[in-house]
Amino acid sequence: MTERMYYKDPYLKEAEATIVEVREEGEKVAIKLDKTIFYPEGGGQPGDRGKIIGEQFEVLVENTIEKADGIWHIGSLKGEIPEKGEKVKLQLDWDWRYENMRTHTGQHILSAILKKLYDLDTSGFQIFEDHAKIEVNGEVTWEMIENVEIEANNIVLQDVPVTIEEYKYLPDDIARILRKHVTKVKDKIRIVKIGDIDVTPCGGTHVKSTREVGLIKVIRFYKKSKGTWRIEFVCGKRAIKKLNEILRDYWTSLDLMPNKNPPLSERVREVLKSIDELEEKFDSQRKELWKWKEQALLGRSWEVGHYNVVTFVEEWEMKDAQAFAVDFVKNNPGTIVILASNDYVIFARNEEVPVSMKELLQKVIDELGGKGGGTDNLARGKIEAEPEDIIDVALEKLKEMLET
Repeated sequence: MTERMYYKDPYLKEAEATIVEVREEGEKVAIKLDKTIFYPEGGGQPGDRGKIIGEQFEVLVENTIEKADGIWHIGSLKGEIPEKGEKVKLQLDWDWRYENMRTHTGQHILSAILKKLYDLDTSGFQIFEDHAKIEVNGEVTWEMIENVEIEANNIVLQDVPVTIEEYKYLPDDIARILRKHVTKVKDKIRIVKIGDIDVTPCGGTHVKSTREVGLIKVIRFYKKSKGTWRIEFVCGKRAIKKLNEILRDYWTSLDLMPNKNPPLSERVREVLKSIDELEEKFDSQRKELWKWKEQALLGRSWEVGHYNVVTFVEEWEMKDAQAFAVDFVKNNPGTIVILASNDYVIFARNEEVPVSMKELLQKVIDELGGKGGGTDNLARGKIEAEPEDIIDVALEKLKEMLET
């Protein structure tokens, strides 16, 4: 059983230990120690990083995880393969650990205030590289978030002590006031107390005082699923970095606007309105152009049976070509469109035409190869042949179908 030194002193940055077991995992190495200052991933808190240094090697620890057989330190190896029984020096990536401690403690405060003000229970928690998230059992608004942030940051400024106690058997008076209740205690249970603000079971590492948490700032919230909302937040140094990132993006985006005066949301609405107006003008001009193109195509259409067949090669994007084909057969009774390009084919018919475009496409595919599908009115696909050859085969198959 690995001795968990991080529980005795979560501020311990260096220590010595002995290797208990070594495993090679692909290009990585995994090491188990008799004791460790590295916190293993769990309870929403990431595993610690750092270095394990021996006489003939150095392991850059990229993650620490706990399995059924113990705590494993996983990372890249420089030097010789470590051996069981070797004495090593442990060096923690303190900035990573400390920001996780600040964030984890900040989460306790945030969750406690959400519970106090709005009776919202926290059902999930996870720390990421540059932010953290919690999930709560109810709807959240900006007004609620602002109220919670104000009270949470007041607690930070009050420099409230954060204490941790371990119990073999949980006393009734403690059990009654837990924010997150426990139904069963296996070995020991760690209770994290933040003054009279929060009392909850937790296996993570925490700072000694709320003042160390620094700023608590919600950066985003949204509905995750029915009855569950996700709240993303930052604390400490990560709060400064994330707010600078958001503000940099805000002001850069505003500078790109024709009207550079805040707020950005109004400038975006203005741009979107302009885009909508341009789209309407473009659509009107496109339909006018289509009318002229339709007349030109009808002037050189093929007559097959009692129907007019329009064939042409085009390099439009497929969505534009399809829109034109649909518009063409809608406006021109008794017509069929056979449109080919190097990237796609589109077959369309007016509803008066008694031939399936899906069937026509399949006959062309059977002869030339390719893939595609559709409906009786419209079919599209990809055929590995020259556009002119596709049109010739499609015309031949269409004549056969109409004569049947």
